[in-house]
Amino acid sequence: MSLKHLQLAGGRIEYLWHGPPAGTAPTLVFLHEGLGSARLWRDFPQRLAQATGCSALIYSRFGYGGSDPCPLPRPLTYHTDEAAVVLPQVLDGLGIGNYLPIGHSDGATIALLHAALAPAKGLLAVIAEAPHVFVEDETVTGIAATRDQYPLGLRDKLARHHGDNVDIAFDGWAETWLRPEFRDWNVEAMLPAITVPVLVVQGRDDEYASLRQVEAILRQTGGAAESVVVEYCGHVPHRDHADTVLTAMADFVRRMVR
Repeated sequence: MSLKHLQLAGGRIEYLWHGPPAGTAPTLVFLHEGLGSARLWRDFPQRLAQATGCSALIYSRFGYGGSDPCPLPRPLTYHTDEAAVVLPQVLDGLGIGNYLPIGHSDGATIALLHAALAPAKGLLAVIAEAPHVFVEDETVTGIAATRDQYPLGLRDKLARHHGDNVDIAFDGWAETWLRPEFRDWNVEAMLPAITVPVLVVQGRDDEYASLRQVEAILRQTGGAAESVVVEYCGHVPHRDHADTVLTAMADFVRRMVR
């Protein structure tokens, strides 16, 4: 499937589309992690779309993959900005009706905030995989360790996916989360505004977060919420335990779209 481009107010983003055209079936909108891109979801979106009869939209945010770059440093509100400004533009630009955001890590936080702040009329539910709603010691320690690996081969690996955006992608994620003033970042107060159903998926051994993230979301969202904790699993359940996660997500999606 070849990448396409969509012009938004802030520039062009790249995206992939699987399944029926927009408006003819519910759309699963995949939102990548802090170092991810459209292609780094690999075949998981297509598999989930086929299992549920939905379409799948996967796009790279500004500063990632082949999308246009973004200025640094990122604002401390970058999750909220993506959720309330950019994602609505994407939905409108592609003519998407009923939709269900599926986010991983940073993308999961964006999906939750979108449901709280700027849901479009067709929002059905949210799937949040390895989300963050506040900063933990595990998060800071994990990101600092990743930053140490960046000049030791990680940059070259990421450059294969992000090209000229590689330093923007990495610094926009790592340096923002490691700024002292970001330590107080917390979006729990926004969770009660989420009224659609939520599924939270997290690996029990996530190196960037504890299960306190899951517990906070289940306790505070304004609608029905459920969780799947994947055993012997780190930060990327959809990659490391793909079949388990696919089954759980597909079951949830079918219940939301029937």
